[in-house]
Amino acid sequence: MIRVVLADDQALLRSAFRVLVDSDPGMTVTGEASDGAEALEVIRRAGADVVLMDIRMPGMDGLAATRAIGADPALDEVRVVILTTFESDDYVVEALRAGASGFLGKGAEPADLLHAIRLAAAGEALLSPTATRGLIARFLAQGGGGDGEGQDASALDVLTAREREVLVEVAGGLSNDEIAERLTVSPLTVKTHINRLLTKLSARDRAQLVVTAYETGLVRPRSS
Repeated sequence: MIRVVLADDQALLRSAFRVLVDSDPGMTVTGEASDGAEALEVIRRAGADVVLMDIRMPGMDGLAATRAIGADPALDEVRVVILTTFESDDYVVEALRAGASGFLGKGAEPADLLHAIRLAAAGEALLSPTATRGLIARFLAQGGGGDGEGQDASALDVLTAREREVLVEVAGGLSNDEIAERLTVSPLTVKTHINRLLTKLSARDRAQLVVTAYETGLVRPRSS
């Protein structure tokens, strides 16, 4: 059973999400919160595998709450999915750095929301060439989400040539199966490479691998 916490300052949206999540026999909503501080309280009290987190809330916002989750070893298994409108949120790269597993538009189809929760609970990242990847590229081109911090390309010196290839494909939003087909290897081999990338680059998940690929210049933001 996947435990889900809903964090959004709009009660109507939380109610709609609750009905949807509870309609799935493999999921249950363990709590709701209207701001980040309340979300942290609910997570620690009731438990959560996945948090659907609005990025903009009064008091402690979703970004600060995501940082707090990522910094707490007791919450290491909690995965955060940011609820956002792709064109308007300025904090996406910072949220990925803080440990968010990906992004989902508030206008997503119900089936897509449930799929996103399952992916996050399984440790996967919600990255697609048409959504998160383009969003990351745009904000990195504007200075990396506002704090001006990046990573030196030398951070990739620990990688083998094949690991670099896999990192490029991960940054392109490809799944393990798609990467395996493109590089003519088995999905198990790709999984092994990704696990090594996570260890060598001290990344929490695939989402942070994408940020690293852009910040180090391995992958360049599109100009358009």
